[in-house]
Amino acid sequence: MKKDIHPEYREVLFHDISVDEYFIIKSTLSTDKTKEWEDGKTYPYYTLDISSSSHPFYTGKQKMIDTAGQVDKFKKRYSKT
Repeated sequence: MKKDIHPEYREVLFHDISVDEYFIIKSTLSTDKTKEWEDGKTYPYYTLDISSSSHPFYTGKQKMIDTAGQVDKFKKRYSKT
């Protein structure tokens, strides 16, 4: 592989601000902010609006909406055949 063309792969501290959760994940993300973590190390820091901790699909809080009973209408229409 060529030298000096690949981004630096390092541990980054991600902060989901909607639920105040922190994640340390390896990434090539470049950021100029840093934050000291509980383990005493300083990590590059990046804030997120939404992550798997707050997204409705992953938390199980996703709502299924059946507008105007479309499933029932479909069943009525095609149950005769």
